[in-house]
Parts: sequence; C-alpha cells; structure tokens
Amino acid sequence: MFSQLTDLDLRLIRVFLAIVDAGGVSPAQATLNVGQSTISTQLSTLETRLGYRLCERGRSGFSLTARGEQFVEAARALLSAVDAFGVQARNVGRKLVGTLGIGMIGHTPVSESARISDAIARFRARDESVRFSILVRSPGELEELLLSGRIQIGIGYFWHRVPSLEYTEIFSEEQFAYCAKEHPLFAHAGNVSPAEAAQHEWAWRSYPLPEAEASSTPSNVTAVADNMEAVAMLVLSGHHLGYLPGHFAAPYVKEGLVAALNPQQMGYRVAFHMVTRTRQHRTEIVEAFVNDMKTAHPSPDLHV
Repeated sequence: MFSQLTDLDLRLIRVFLAIVDAGGVSPAQATLNVGQSTISTQLSTLETRLGYRLCERGRSGFSLTARGEQFVEAARALLSAVDAFGVQARNVGRKLVGTLGIGMIGHTPVSESARISDAIARFRARDESVRFSILVRSPGELEELLLSGRIQIGIGYFWHRVPSLEYTEIFSEEQFAYCAKEHPLFAHAGNVSPAEAAQHEWAWRSYPLPEAEASSTPSNVTAVADNMEAVAMLVLSGHHLGYLPGHFAAPYVKEGLVAALNPQQMGYRVAFHMVTRTRQHRTEIVEAFVNDMKTAHPSPDLHV
C-alpha cells in the first residue's frame, strides 16, 4: 500500500487511467506513445505498490477487478484535486479563479453568437484565470445540467420556470414552417394555408415551446427531434413539414432546397433566455459573466 504518495505514483496512476479509458493495454499505446511492454511494466509496478491487482488482461480481454473499479474512482478524484490545486497555486492573487460551465443549444443566430463572444472577450479582460467549459445540448438537457450544477449558465429555449433558477431574455428568433422541393406543397409555397398544411406529415420538436402554441401541434406528427439539424434533415427528406429558425433555413432557401409555407400565417417568434441560479447562489465568476452578457446585450428587456 502507499505509505507516501510520490511523483512516480502520480505518473503510474495517470498511465493506469489512460489504460482504462482506452479499454486495454494495447489500445493505450497510441494515447501514451510508448510500447506495450513498457505500459505493462508500469501497470505491474503500480499494482505492486498498491498490493492488489487492478485489472485482468490477457486473451480474454481487459477488465477491472472489483478493487480496480473502486481505485478508478479514487484515482480520478485525486488527479482532479491535484489539477485544481495546480491552477490555484499558479494563480494566487488573481481575483477570479475557477471554472465556468456554459451550455447552449445549437445553431444560435450568428449575430447573437457574436454578442456572446463579445461577453467572453469582456470577461477575459478581467483579472481572472478561469477555465471555460462550453457544451451544446438540447434545451431539456441544459436545464438538467443547470439543476445538477454541472453548468452554471444556460443559453437557449426554456419552457419551465424553476423557482431555484433565474431566467433572463437576451434575444429572440423567428421560426417558420418549411417544406422541401420534393414535397407536393413546394409548388405553391408561400401561399399554403394552415388547414392544407395540416393534412401532411410533420416533424415536430421533442420539447415544448410556449411561443409555438398559436401554431398548435399538428395532428399528423410522424417524427420528432430535439435539435434543428435533425428537423432540417427530416424536412429535406421531402416527406415532412417542419418549423426551422429563419436564419438557419436561409442557406437551404438560397439553394432552392426548401421554402417557407406561409410566413404570415405559419411563423412565430421564440425567446432565448440566459439561465443561472438565483442571484444569492451565484458565484463571483458567474456574476461577472452575467454582467458582461448584460453589456454585450444592451436590450431594455435584459435585467440582471
């Protein structure tokens, strides 16, 4: 067993986790950039240091022992703490130090993406050493990540109003119903009535949008999707009608691949919100970024 953790132990632990992530000693060669015999020796050394076997390897394949599974969790926690300590040690004296997790839905309008980038630039001008973690997920997943604390800021469509979260509208986009050039309605796109469109198959969202209530869910929904790229794919098949953001559909319209059915009668505006924990639960890092978002989005509706 370890009586005192050394630099060698940390290196061996990192090797072991690389093996686990790769799924075996042989696949880990590419990750570690060393030969299989060297990796096997390092793994055996770690097991000797620990006093128990971490994994089974051989013709039957690679698998963790019961102790090995427990050790993986402990090792990841250790290295995470070591890395966090390194960041803090390097940045002693900095005002803002830590990680900021931001989640967004895909295909944000270009003009609004530029404003978010402006907020990031403003934040980077602060006295800070913050590691950004930005991911793209569906609206439902973003809310779950916010509630679990895995991200601190969400940007997208949100239909719930959870008491522990604060919702701030930052911009909006227009969405319209479209059909593809192979669809029978394409010939008179622009003048299609809602009643006529309702007779055809639709691709719909797997999440609700309160703003779309006026357009009501068609009765003939034969496909659902949780992102606009998937809706576009279904529409482009020529078998489904579907709502898409105008900015997202514009390149397809330009190429003559899709057309809006009736922008005046089958369209709506949907709000994008920035969502955080309520102000009393925000960290200093989150509060700073929220203020930078306020500056980058000088809308009269943006109160943070």
